[in-house]
Amino acid sequence: MDVDYRVAFDLAPVGLVLSRNRSIVDCNQQLCEMFGAPREALIGQSFQVLYPSAGEYERLGARMAPILNVRGHYADDRIMKRAGGEVFWCHVTGRALNRDAPHESGIWSFEDLSSRRPVKAELTAREREVAARLLDGMTSKEIGKTLAISHRTVEIYRARLMRKYKASTTADLVHKLMAGT
Repeated sequence: MDVDYRVAFDLAPVGLVLSRNRSIVDCNQQLCEMFGAPREALIGQSFQVLYPSAGEYERLGARMAPILNVRGHYADDRIMKRAGGEVFWCHVTGRALNRDAPHESGIWSFEDLSSRRPVKAELTAREREVAARLLDGMTSKEIGKTLAISHRTVEIYRARLMRKYKASTTADLVHKLMAGT
C-alpha cells in the first residue's frame, strides 16, 4: 500500500505544524480549524499569532530552547489564542530537527483541550503561566525557578488564582482549573 504523507498530514486528528525559526512553514487543516484561521493566513507567520501575548511567546521560547537542546523534544499544556481572541487550553508537543539549533526547524502537534478544560476566568499572562505549572504538579519553588521569579511571587499569583476561581486550597484550585469551573 502506498502512503500519501501529504494526505496523512492534512487529515491528522491533531493540529500539525512544520516550523522554521519559530515561524509556520506548513500546517494542517485541524490546526486551522482549532485556531479559526485559514491556512493562507498562518503560513509564514510567527508562532506569536497563536499566543495570548508577545511576552508569553518570548518567555516560552526561551524556556523551551534548553530542553529542546538536551532532549530534542518538548511538551506542555498552555493557554493559546484563537484568531477571534478566545483563549483555550492546548497540549503542545514538539521535536527539534536540529538539537544544536532547536528553533531552526521542527514539527509540532497541538491538541485542543477546551472540551475537557475550559478557561473560565480572565487571567493575566503570568497567571496563565503559573496555572499551567500548577497543573503540572509543580511547587511554588519549582514554578519560581522555571519562570525565573521568586517563589513568594508565585505564591502571590497562586493566591490571585485562588480568589478568581473561588478555591480554598491549592488542590481545589487545580481541580477547578482542570474542570474549568
